[in-house]
Amino acid sequence: MKHFLFSVFLFCIVMTSVQAQQLQSPDKQLVMTFSLLSDGTPSYTLNYKDKVVIKPSTLGFDLKNDKKSLRNDFVVADTKTATFDENWKPVWGEVASIRNHYNELAVTLNQKETERQMVVRFRLFNEGLGFRYEFPLQKNLSYFVIKEEKTQFAMTGDHTAFWIPGDYDTQEYDYTTSKLSEIRGFSEKAKTANLSQTTFSPTGVQTSLLMKTKEGLYINLHEAALLNYSCMHLNLDDKNMIFESWLTPDQIGDKGLMQAPHNTPWRTIIVSDDARNILASKMTLNLNDPCKIEDTSWIKPMKYVGVWWEMITDKSSWAYTDELPSVQLGVTDFTKVKPNGRHGATTENVKKYIDFAAQHGFDGVLVEGWNEGWEDWFGHSKDYVFDFVTPYPDFDVKGIRDYAKAKGVKMIMHHETSGSVRNYERHMDKAYQFMKDNGYDAVKSGYVGNILPLGSNHYSQFSNNHYQYAVEKAAEYKIMVNAHEAVRPTGICRTYPNLIANESARGTEYQSFGGSKPNHVTLLPFMRLLGGPMDYTPGIFEMNISSFSPDNKSHVNSTLANQLALYVTLYSPLQMAADFPEHYNKFADAFQFIKDVAIDWDESKYLEAEPGDYITVARKAKGTNNWFIGNVNGETPRTSKIKLDFLDKGKTYEATIYADAKDAHYKTNPQAYTIRKMKVTNKTQLSQYSAPGGGYAVSIVEVKK
Repeated sequence: MKHFLFSVFLFCIVMTSVQAQQLQSPDKQLVMTFSLLSDGTPSYTLNYKDKVVIKPSTLGFDLKNDKKSLRNDFVVADTKTATFDENWKPVWGEVASIRNHYNELAVTLNQKETERQMVVRFRLFNEGLGFRYEFPLQKNLSYFVIKEEKTQFAMTGDHTAFWIPGDYDTQEYDYTTSKLSEIRGFSEKAKTANLSQTTFSPTGVQTSLLMKTKEGLYINLHEAALLNYSCMHLNLDDKNMIFESWLTPDQIGDKGLMQAPHNTPWRTIIVSDDARNILASKMTLNLNDPCKIEDTSWIKPMKYVGVWWEMITDKSSWAYTDELPSVQLGVTDFTKVKPNGRHGATTENVKKYIDFAAQHGFDGVLVEGWNEGWEDWFGHSKDYVFDFVTPYPDFDVKGIRDYAKAKGVKMIMHHETSGSVRNYERHMDKAYQFMKDNGYDAVKSGYVGNILPLGSNHYSQFSNNHYQYAVEKAAEYKIMVNAHEAVRPTGICRTYPNLIANESARGTEYQSFGGSKPNHVTLLPFMRLLGGPMDYTPGIFEMNISSFSPDNKSHVNSTLANQLALYVTLYSPLQMAADFPEHYNKFADAFQFIKDVAIDWDESKYLEAEPGDYITVARKAKGTNNWFIGNVNGETPRTSKIKLDFLDKGKTYEATIYADAKDAHYKTNPQAYTIRKMKVTNKTQLSQYSAPGGGYAVSIVEVKK
């Protein structure tokens, strides 16, 4: 169903006065009020169930080399209202159909002195508000440079915040929980080492930002449809509790190079008094354009294994040799150097993973470190660092292609750029064609280290345009993209569903770099995952890394049951079983859940949720009557109690429950788990213990009569 109606008399939506325009959500629970202050400054407020969420907050821009900012001296030239209601079907997703229902107010503003025009478009959904700036084609504002966007989000108090430091180059931080007033004091401690990082303020934080008020309201601030623009961070005025947008600059400090007509990304505020509604929100996706790929039949969710964890843990290496301090592509002859004996991407080793994938029904195998250049790939600002088509002598591209094809397994390519985006773009067509010629339909791209040219940032307009170019170019070759170290997702996967996953947060690899907080996975769905799926690479069964890599003393801060649950709680159509085959063989009964769990869904039910503490999700596998449940728990042990009333009435199911043992603990006893089976119906109530850093996973299959 689709309904689109323009009207200036939608009194249920908008009530207009000389001073203000008011917009209501379809269910009338949210009310946004737009007004001009006495000096012509645009301002808005947001209420939820008669409670103030956003106090009066101003809008506008400072422009570079411009005497008059786009901040005040405006008059309202026109207002237009609309309501929109449709259901659309994602190519892949948490649900089979998504409702896109909002009421809209577009305010056209004229600046009297300059005769410039700016439109602020508001869309109010039942779950929150999205708004953006639009610059129509006009004589007095055609080309301009943003010095700073001055969008405000004025909070009503000293809320509890779940945040990571504002940074132009990385999102790979553990979340800190604190009052807003405490961000300044915790800022330095919250910054942990990364191969590229550029923080900007002791009160700067990144979106997606989650807060909880004393009254129990959950508020999420983010952005949607980040295209041809700089990524937005938030800088807190901690005296007045006002967040202001803070865009990522380019090499010379400019925040955005604009040419009208042009729209900014949507600024989003998701609000609810139930944490489960934050997790279930599809507002970010709905603020993006519909799919632009006409034929999507080649875009397929994948479950994969790969040669990755052994390199991350330092059991093996990406590099082929230790003899070369410097490599020149096309000049260095790797057939004449001594192999280091630790190279992971060998034909023999990769075939082992292909065999394992084929035996257990996995779709693909990822191989990293297969191509020349890893000996000096990082830390030298090297432009021509990889060519993406030349393998090391011990990796037989054609042989692997044929072997995988014979086993019914797809290979996943790896393209590390080392931040040299110009080099990647020079080689992209050739690299993508090489992939297609050798049976690779998906690529994991990486942007480790500082962006080249030097001075660029990972989240600037320049870099964001590159990431988008790579996705759109890949679509021409019918290639799916899983981008790591790229900008955090903002729902663009709706428009380009070949963007099948991103990293863009602290993933499993950090469990090998000293460990992540045990409640990290109870926070990711509230923030990072609202913009799109994450390639978190779960499924680690051996938590003591020194047991197979003696020099690495890291510990995976999770129980084994928690690792199983991640396949349900951290939604992604691309899921890796990241551990070694031998570890899965050791725990074959628990591994069965990873083999069984779906990666594409018809329905998703968020059963329990409290950020930082716990999440319980139930999902119905695409095209089946099978359900899977995942529960992840923070540091405090608890008993999860859920109803299975989402199951079909009158039917009996068999549930297989993979759970923490009574003495399980993420640090001291992570591999203690139990497996039990029981018959269940839609009247069943399940009570299940979750250990510190633990959880449980359940597969539910209908019993056929």
